[in-house]
Amino acid sequence: MATNQAATARKTFEIENNIQNLDPDSIFKYNTEEVEGAIRKKAWLQDYHYFKHVKISATALIKMVMHARSGGNIEVMGLLQGKIAGDTFFVMDTFALPVEGTETRVNAAAEAYEYMVNYNEVSKQVGRMENIVGWYHSHPGYGTWLSGIDVGTQLLNQQYQEPWLAIVVDPKRTISAGKVELGCFRTYPKDYKPPETEKSEFQAIPLDKIEDFGLHWKQYYQLDYSCFKSSLEMKLLDILWNKYWINTLSSSSLVTNRDHVTRQIVDLADKVEQSASNLSQTIRVGTMSMAEKKKEAQLVQVTQECCQHASEQLQSMINQVIKHHLFN
Repeated sequence: MATNQAATARKTFEIENNIQNLDPDSIFKYNTEEVEGAIRKKAWLQDYHYFKHVKISATALIKMVMHARSGGNIEVMGLLQGKIAGDTFFVMDTFALPVEGTETRVNAAAEAYEYMVNYNEVSKQVGRMENIVGWYHSHPGYGTWLSGIDVGTQLLNQQYQEPWLAIVVDPKRTISAGKVELGCFRTYPKDYKPPETEKSEFQAIPLDKIEDFGLHWKQYYQLDYSCFKSSLEMKLLDILWNKYWINTLSSSSLVTNRDHVTRQIVDLADKVEQSASNLSQTIRVGTMSMAEKKKEAQLVQVTQECCQHASEQLQSMINQVIKHHLFN
């Protein structure tokens, strides 16, 4: 019974996150000459949008989510192991870094860099030839984007450790939505001015983070990502999934995310009050300039956020009812 439930939950997880079966397993073959040739060519220096796609193994995805969830309200950080092929990053595995984080930032100290070097060397000794191709960290409850500090960190690594990718995971929203909330990013050089474009997609950004988000969102771009699994990693995936499934089954997102939901409600109330106040001033004047149309758009976005959060809470309650009927 429990085995069937775990298998069903895993299948649902794979569908929700669009994890595709990969056959054959040639993706796990590491061609040193091909990778080193691409690094010597450095095509990304001629085209700042050269990298467009990221493919993440199911093992790496679950490890990132489990690590991010373990941090609670504290940001955590780890590194990505993989390779590049054409305009695509392949993230084959990840490992956590022993770093000290806070609720708003995470910094790697000298011990973390030493750990990174040792881990990479040991990996190669056991036949894992993939290099470190980037880093990931968590944004507990405030979305997948790069802050000013994140932009600076990523820019520095792109200068000295190319090719380099940044991944941001939001564990709080992953628990609420059921689908992994994740974004993949690369920064532009300091002297590059990107073309004028709209923000890539709707995101619910907390009010106290909007200024940081607004100041830096034009300094990087987001890459499309997809996930895959193969027969070579099935045993490891089974072990990881059993641990992930037990943690998910034994917890309630209504309880786990209680503080996060409270902050969301307070944040939404502040946004509604601010947007309504701005809009009422526009109505009294009787005209609507371009700037005032943006104020109206802010109210529309707040409405979207309210609908999104309500949907997440409804899903959490449905999950809890199902667990109650299954196990009580």
